[in-house]
Amino acid sequence: MATTLPAAEYATRLDAVRGRLADTDADAAVWFGATSIEYLTGFHHVPTERPVVLAVTDDRAEITVPRLEVERVRENPRIDGVHHYFDYPGGDPIRTAAEMLSERNVDAVVADSDGASGTMGYQGPPLSEFVDVETQGWVTRMRWEKTDSEVDLIRESAKWANLGHRYLADYTEVGAHPATVSQRASTDASRAMLDTLGSRYSVRVRGDGPVTAGYISGRETALPHGHTPNERLSKGDVLITGASADVDGYHSELERTMFVGDYTAEDEHYFELMLEAQTVAIDALGPGVELAYVDDEVTAYFEEHGVADLAQHHVGHNIGLGGHEPPYIDTGWADHCASEHTDLTESDATMAPGHVYTIEPGLYTEEAGYRHSDTVAVTDTGTETLTNFPRDLESNVIR
Repeated sequence: MATTLPAAEYATRLDAVRGRLADTDADAAVWFGATSIEYLTGFHHVPTERPVVLAVTDDRAEITVPRLEVERVRENPRIDGVHHYFDYPGGDPIRTAAEMLSERNVDAVVADSDGASGTMGYQGPPLSEFVDVETQGWVTRMRWEKTDSEVDLIRESAKWANLGHRYLADYTEVGAHPATVSQRASTDASRAMLDTLGSRYSVRVRGDGPVTAGYISGRETALPHGHTPNERLSKGDVLITGASADVDGYHSELERTMFVGDYTAEDEHYFELMLEAQTVAIDALGPGVELAYVDDEVTAYFEEHGVADLAQHHVGHNIGLGGHEPPYIDTGWADHCASEHTDLTESDATMAPGHVYTIEPGLYTEEAGYRHSDTVAVTDTGTETLTNFPRDLESNVIR
């Protein structure tokens, strides 16, 4: 039962970026992105208008944070020095980061961006006002292939997502409100997870529990990103569910199309087409397979059955620390990799061991949507489906 990432993983990641840094003319590598900082050091924070800046040299990792984060980061064993400004805009975060770099005699950096993003209204100078800056996307690319330890965390997430989804199905009934059913299922699954893991659970939430489970219903399901409607459930309602769990920052994704009490012949028709399309996609996955090929296979299946016009999105995406991560199972992925606007190569157009994908082809009529999503890891020899809630029609009817 994996609940935290081994400390050795962070050492390996820092070694990897230091190896890349050594191949440049820069004195340090810099990150502003919260997920990249978490990936390299394990320090996780909520991005606000207050920038956080991580700098890695050949022998040190130092960070600039707002005053309110000092105690949270000070004991981090991967970070050798902590610098802070009081707040924004009263403080001067980029100048503080520049002073941190100056203390290490850094004149040139490779950074994930030339300054902090405009989160929550932040506006500030570029880092290049103080040092020479070249951009890099090292961590974003490193995150594509998960290690065995990372996959273990996603596998654990999938286990608790499955429990949350089971509660969701159990609590759903005619007359219930989708919002309160979702809250109850999330709370009870979170309670079970926390009671089971105890002190082994690595806290990554603020107020909410680690398991989230919910759904959209009725006509909102016809919108791939629909919202929970303010209407109680009725017999015959279509549901599109979703469940996940946070395990040391890593996530899985489990979605099902379900029916309250009954379903129509039209529901059955589109459900079975969607289900077979998902099977086509899962069967097509594997190491060395072109990502565009999998999306093309699903599109061909939909075209064969005359429903391609009801598809509104690609087959899926990588998942891990982020809910959506590249690469994407999309018909245009190979062209994207070949584009002069990216630093990707032809080899980035194929799946590799350690990739973990959501597989979620969907069909959307004017009345309802039909989509399952499962989390599938690519292995050395094939694939492993990490989520395991039943996929067939009868298992997804709430009687």
